[in-house]
Amino acid sequence: MIPQTFIADLLNRIDIVDVVGGHVPLKKGGANLMGLCPFHNEKSPSFTVSPTKQFYHCFGCGAHGSAIGFLMEHAGLSYVEAIRDLAQSVGLAVPEVRGGEDHLRRDGPDAAALVALLDKANSFYRDRLKTEPVAIDYLKGRGLSGTVAKHFGLGFAPDEWNALEAVYGDDYLGKPLAETGLVIDGEKGRRYDRFRGRVTFPIRNTRGQLVGFGGRVIGAGEPKYLNSPETPLFEKGRELYGLFEARQAIREAGRALVVEGYMDVVALAQHGVGYAVATLGTACTPAHVQKLARQTTHVIFCFDGDSAGRRAAWRALENSLALTSDDRRFSFLFLPAEHDPDSYIREFGRDAFVQLENGAMPMSRFLLDHLRLEVDLDTAEGRAGLVSAAKPHLQRVTAPGLRLGLVKAIGELVDMTPSEVERLCELKAQASVLRSAPRRAARAAITPLDEHLLRLLVRDGSLALLPEVADHRYAIPQDSPVLDVIDAICAAPVPPRAAALAEAFVGTAVEPLLRRALVEELEFDKDSEIVRAEFGHALQTLLAQWRKRRKEELIARMAEDPTARAEFAALLAQESDTRALPTGA
Repeated sequence: MIPQTFIADLLNRIDIVDVVGGHVPLKKGGANLMGLCPFHNEKSPSFTVSPTKQFYHCFGCGAHGSAIGFLMEHAGLSYVEAIRDLAQSVGLAVPEVRGGEDHLRRDGPDAAALVALLDKANSFYRDRLKTEPVAIDYLKGRGLSGTVAKHFGLGFAPDEWNALEAVYGDDYLGKPLAETGLVIDGEKGRRYDRFRGRVTFPIRNTRGQLVGFGGRVIGAGEPKYLNSPETPLFEKGRELYGLFEARQAIREAGRALVVEGYMDVVALAQHGVGYAVATLGTACTPAHVQKLARQTTHVIFCFDGDSAGRRAAWRALENSLALTSDDRRFSFLFLPAEHDPDSYIREFGRDAFVQLENGAMPMSRFLLDHLRLEVDLDTAEGRAGLVSAAKPHLQRVTAPGLRLGLVKAIGELVDMTPSEVERLCELKAQASVLRSAPRRAARAAITPLDEHLLRLLVRDGSLALLPEVADHRYAIPQDSPVLDVIDAICAAPVPPRAAALAEAFVGTAVEPLLRRALVEELEFDKDSEIVRAEFGHALQTLLAQWRKRRKEELIARMAEDPTARAEFAALLAQESDTRALPTGA
């Protein structure tokens, strides 16, 4: 995990106006900035960015969050990737995170230099495409326009052994160029270009950085498609061709279509289906599914209808089970055997292809149909075999509603009750996987006074540092979320900005209250003295509530405990002392 102290420090250093402004044109609108929301289509600006609270909110669609959340939602980055991107912009090194997707090997000091080398090659390939009739005729023959070719940055690698030598000069023989995968070192130290006589397809990561190339041979030749090799920048099991270019179309369509080839992606875009992406010569991996799940709630895997296509679809299903949720769908589309997406949409058009998409098979049906093929449900052995085959898949399903639906469907197939299926499959209660800091085990319901105090702390975090807060901490119930927020503020080197405070409580019951308070702040910005006065009065109310509870406890003990009578008298004296707790006014 990345320490919350680092995240708070990062959010205190960056300016959300710079982050959002790099993607959305903003104009001054009072104390805040306004622009057209990037998350839904609108004609009048309802998207607001607060430079004081470091928070964005759209009053049209409700999208809101910190700079981290913006990069996650708009650029499709993971939580860790968004933090790394922001940290890099202000020259901070993220504390090393190991394991899973958080272990990113592409952070070396030479990464930017390798990207620059790839960019030079890309410029060369794109320029050559303009002067190569054979490549131009090939693309026109596939029905592609110059607009689509430009959108995807298509180019052409000439059919020459050392064409890139003219691009890099003495650097052609250097180690960095070899690390990009653009050249190959053959026998006797002879170096030559990897891509020759091919249309080139730039492969970009979710940040838009060039990390590799795909190449499609023109005419006869093997292999027909060629990818960059694994490099410090490029892992084919993590990247999806066309995802960077498709982000806006995916958001507008509410779906992403996964196909198998570069030309499928480009041809679909040519015909108005701009939300397609392609795997890079490998099966769909968990990392691929994670990237897509950040972009949309509906992923459609599109494969050929032959046995190879169904094997690929099954692999995609297996890698999607652990990322299911009840508000996310995975579907499977199998094309007629004689077609791929490119040929189908060119022959039948966009409307027919979209109609085919709309009839894609839900994950649950594909899973059950696949399992049923392996057993004979007319026998007890076959029914037991179905439950056994379903067990590892059910255990990986993370969506409670989907899992329950599958359990019931399997129960009907094998003549068992859902509880019997759950017992045989050893299904445990599902734990939350939300990212959150440790919190006190017991938690009372959040009261209106709690909400008021939390709103005030969002408006001015320095309130938590007032001496009277420390002096009268005992008056705040130990199970109150207000204590969590006060502790988080006091633990920070400097009081965190409001957005950083909300980020520290992601996945907790407090988060919605903090974010709601941030939204209120965008509409109503109170004077700091008024906020401090309200905070003082709220603390007075807490203290009065505590005294009332304490007096009731003491009254019950007075008859047999002389010290209780003394404490009771002291409390009465305190109540008459108006200086017991400053109002802050």
